[in-house]
Amino acid sequence: MSQATKVVVALGGNALEDKSLPPTAQSQLQVAARTAEYLAQLSCAGYELAIVHGNGPQVGRILLASEAAAETTPPMPFDVCGAMSQGYIGYHIQQSLTAALRRRGRNIPVVTVVTQVVVDQSDPAFQNPTKPIGPFYQEEQARALEQEKGYTMKEDSGRGWRRVVPSPKPKRIVEIGTIKTLWNTTVSIACGGGGVPVMEREDGSLEGVAAVIDKDLAACRLAQEMEADMLMILTEVPAVAINFGKPDQTDLGEVTAAQLEQYAAQGQFGAGSMLPKVEAAVDFVRSAPGRKAIITSLDLGLDALAGKAGTRITG
Repeated sequence: MSQATKVVVALGGNALEDKSLPPTAQSQLQVAARTAEYLAQLSCAGYELAIVHGNGPQVGRILLASEAAAETTPPMPFDVCGAMSQGYIGYHIQQSLTAALRRRGRNIPVVTVVTQVVVDQSDPAFQNPTKPIGPFYQEEQARALEQEKGYTMKEDSGRGWRRVVPSPKPKRIVEIGTIKTLWNTTVSIACGGGGVPVMEREDGSLEGVAAVIDKDLAACRLAQEMEADMLMILTEVPAVAINFGKPDQTDLGEVTAAQLEQYAAQGQFGAGSMLPKVEAAVDFVRSAPGRKAIITSLDLGLDALAGKAGTRITG
């Protein structure tokens, strides 16, 4: 390539956890090492990368650990738990990716940036919390948590009750200048878990809030602010599908943003699964001429960039 293609990669939960393994830091490191092999392929193929990851299970466990120790140690605010998850997940990815790159003779730095993302205090999400975090509870336990801790608890698809927090839209990445400075020499891991959501006070200072920004929308914002060429959203399935799980399921290959919007209006994409990925992809490709987005599985990333796999979205 005469000029390297700039790609922001959004990693789905399967890139960080294996449900067949116990949810420990060691098992997460094992999964991160597998994920790093695929990311190293992209870097060695000449693509310039920034990486965004989710943190749903991890931040829930950090929060539970903090609350379990509340009798002896004050519990940590939710935004602090999010920052902690950025640090330890980023550490696992940067350690694994650095090793994978070195095995391929590519000695470039990999750095985690604890990233704050500004949200709007008037975002309607704060009036309607929808993002589930943490474990499932019986209804009686959920009602008790609402009374004791002031949580908002909602029933989740017949599987039990979970705490839900607001999921506001990302408006601005605070550390974008630092990420731009690093870009040409370094693989940056940024906006982990969607970024730590913060609000801007009148004096310009920042204050963390108890919320979760969708990591795909944060990756879209990062890609836009970095003026990236491509947004790649890696998930558990090889492509976006219509009629998912039905006998006439059809995987989408080349597709336009307008076509995806039509499918979304038909209710083809799950609100808690594929829909935010589709929305992020559509938003990105429409933000400037020539931008493209890919939605595919981790193992097909390189083939998708070559136009041979996945769902490839244009404006």
